Amino acid sequence: MKRPWRDTFYVAVEGIVYAFNTQRNMKVHAIITFMVILLGIVARLSWMEWLWIMAAIAMVFAMELMNTAVEAVVDLVMPDPHPLAKIAKDTAAGAVFITAVFAVLVGVVIFAKPLFYIARTMLL
Repeated sequence: MKRPWRDTFYVAVEGIVYAFNTQRNMKVHAIITFMVILLGIVARLSWMEWLWIMAAIAMVFAMELMNTAVEAVVDLVMPDPHPLAKIAKDTAAGAVFITAVFAVLVGVVIFAKPLFYIARTMLL
C-alpha cells in the first residue's frame, strides 16, 4: 500500500513522539542538545562548527530512534529472554554509545578553546 507523501511525515513524527514519550535517553539527549545549542550561541561558533555540532546531534537522535525500533521488534518477536534477543538489543545500544562518544568528542574539540577562555576570564 502506497501512502500519500505527506503521511510519511506524519508517521515519522509519530515515531519521534513515541520515542520521546517512552525513552528516558531521548529526554536526556534533548536536554544536552538544548545546553549545547545555548553554549554554541554564547561561543559564537562558526558555520563549520555548527555543521559538526548539528551532524553529531542528528546522529545521536537517529541512532536512539533505531535502538528504540530494534528493541520494539525484538520484544514483539521474542517476549521471553533469549541470548539472540540480548545480542540484538546490546549491539543496538552499542551503536548509540559509539555515536554518543563521537558527539562528545566533537563537542570537546569545538568547545575546548571557548570554554578555556571563559574559565580563564572568570578566574582573573
